[in-house]
Amino acid sequence: MKRFAAGYEFLCRIIMMIVVVHVAFIVHTVLGLVVAGLFPSIAASASTYRAWLLDVDDRSWTVKRTWLTFHRAWRQELAGANMFGWPQFLVWGLLMWEYWLVQNNDMGVLGVAVSGVLLLLNLIYGLFVFLSWAIRSHYDEGPVWTLRTSLSMVIARPLCSLMVLVLFVITMWAYSTWPGLIMAFGAALPMFAVMMAVYSWGRLPGLDVRELEPTEAGRRKRNQ
Repeated sequence: MKRFAAGYEFLCRIIMMIVVVHVAFIVHTVLGLVVAGLFPSIAASASTYRAWLLDVDDRSWTVKRTWLTFHRAWRQELAGANMFGWPQFLVWGLLMWEYWLVQNNDMGVLGVAVSGVLLLLNLIYGLFVFLSWAIRSHYDEGPVWTLRTSLSMVIARPLCSLMVLVLFVITMWAYSTWPGLIMAFGAALPMFAVMMAVYSWGRLPGLDVRELEPTEAGRRKRNQ
């Protein structure tokens, strides 16, 4: 019973952290007038989750700690995240536009083939984008190295890519079934799912997140 109570408390703390990240995401995106604040908010979310995942001795974060971690990361990412994110967004927008164009015009058998290829490209590119933010938050490397590593992970880590896709689909299904979840968690929940998938199945050097519960040292620290 004691273990169940501790697990329940830990789950509630995770939910609270995701909600705080969601609120911080909205506030900081608006603070950057959306155009300049969106991608730093995405990068700050990834950095916040990374810090939480690596804090094996104390994952019972307070609201203040989560907010300050997000805010510091957002300020540091104002320039870099926009330079990294906007080109990705424009390329993905072009791919989505091409797919929509083919879907809404009768191009015969050729159109079906092109539509299938574009759908596959959008799927691979989407996984690549999701993984790139997780990789970027973990390594202090340039954008070219990050993009190359992210693309290789999509291919070389099929289980990780599959889990990212599955968790994203489940999240979108939950959002469509219970729209209130979007108001509560927004982009913070799918970002958390992506980070968990990458850190659990991505086999990144220096990371082996098998246990989510805090260590005994962390429990003692929390109870002091």
